[in-house]
Amino acid sequence: MKNPRIVLILLLLAFCRPASFAQTEELKFLTVFEHGKDGRPDYRIPALVVSKHGTLLAFAEGRQTLSDHAQNDIVLKRSVDEGKTWGYLQVVHEAGSNVLVNPCAVVLDSGRILLMYQCFPAGYHSRSLGTNILRLTPGLKGDAVSLTLLRFSDDDGATWSPPRNVTRQTKRPTEVTSTTSGPGIGIQLQRGRHKGRILIPTSESWWVGDRRSNNATVCFSDDGGKTWRRSQPARDNAGVDSEMQVVELSDGSVLLNARSSHGHQCRKVALSRDGGETWSPLRDEPQLPEPECMGSILRYSWPESGASRILFSNPASTTGRTNGVVRLSLDEGQTWPVSRTIEPGGFAYSCLALLPNGEIGLLFEANDYQQIKFVHFTLGWLRDPGSPPPR
Repeated sequence: MKNPRIVLILLLLAFCRPASFAQTEELKFLTVFEHGKDGRPDYRIPALVVSKHGTLLAFAEGRQTLSDHAQNDIVLKRSVDEGKTWGYLQVVHEAGSNVLVNPCAVVLDSGRILLMYQCFPAGYHSRSLGTNILRLTPGLKGDAVSLTLLRFSDDDGATWSPPRNVTRQTKRPTEVTSTTSGPGIGIQLQRGRHKGRILIPTSESWWVGDRRSNNATVCFSDDGGKTWRRSQPARDNAGVDSEMQVVELSDGSVLLNARSSHGHQCRKVALSRDGGETWSPLRDEPQLPEPECMGSILRYSWPESGASRILFSNPASTTGRTNGVVRLSLDEGQTWPVSRTIEPGGFAYSCLALLPNGEIGLLFEANDYQQIKFVHFTLGWLRDPGSPPPR
């Protein structure tokens, strides 16, 4: 006859294991911005950074509708507990009927946080929208031109400086109708002869007849953001690349990762060996499929810490903004052998961040743009399908 105590223990283990696994097999998603909440009908275009003191800053455009031209404001929520809870909605900049777009943030070594974005005057956008929204015109000032604005915070995003107009330093005075900073994040170089340089990825658009072309460029500053210069474009015969992000490589070079259009169905990449001033020609990266959408790239660790690790997130689909995937490269972005699905359903723009506890944070648009959600996970969970996500 079997020992009843052993039988009881085995039964308990049999029942407890599935229950424990069920509690940890799913990632925990937290809605940061939601349709109809906090005084704004809609939210889009997430950006996420972590301050030197560990505060998470989640930026977005607060919109009156989901239209790209909907009296957009730049809004912010902050978290002081690594994303477990988020504070009240802060309005960083409200411009009435004008439109504020493309938040792109960078945390400097000094602790200062810079935020760059654009202002489109009411009734004008980068492209015509219906019969009431006209296309922007080239130039640096006037009633129908786009402006690039810059603010900074020295207290982890609690307060912000007044906006400073840096259009003359970041936009060509002729031909270009609009610029796009990021959206997402910029970087400050940590290596090589350009160490300390700030890079903000900034595409530029112009029109020839009814066809729009884009240049992949960056704006850079060597004095902490006081003055800015424009890089040479990363050349592309198709001329359809926009919404870039950049990552520094271990040899001090910079990898640019861009959204592409017109049926390319994969990301495009280019390399700079002079701190972002000039770029190699853009090339297709078939390892990173996309449906024409912004993506995020972020360095997780340097080789001297044990391994070079670079992360990438985007909707890994060629047919629609679904199947949100995070990938891991161990060879400076040459290959992406590790990938894991974060959200199999609706997934659009996203932004990665390294959390103070070493986990990975991700802010992304979900459910047909009805929410902007935050999720966190460990490197172990990303690499090992059998590893449970963090509680």
